[in-house]
Amino acid sequence: MEKTIYEKYGKGKSVDKLEERAVLLAQYMIENNATVRKAASVFGVSKSTVHKDVTERLLQINPSLAAQARKVLDTNKSERHIRGGLATKEKYLHLEHH
Repeated sequence: MEKTIYEKYGKGKSVDKLEERAVLLAQYMIENNATVRKAASVFGVSKSTVHKDVTERLLQINPSLAAQARKVLDTNKSERHIRGGLATKEKYLHLEHH
């Protein structure tokens, strides 16, 4: 199976690829309203790498894209407790049925 454009920018790539990955990460997160965890999974990198790329590296490369990515990060952070609660609810509903 061929890797997606996103998966090609995983670990061990050169510095110019890091900048490109930062831009792709931000674009992916903005287009899909993706969480850091989801972006990390798609790109095959850690959550720390995603966060560093979109908050630090991207700010140097493309400040306007960084600002858009920051909005997605902030929205996801503000909704995190709700998603966690829903996941817990689903877990226990699933356990009741077994």
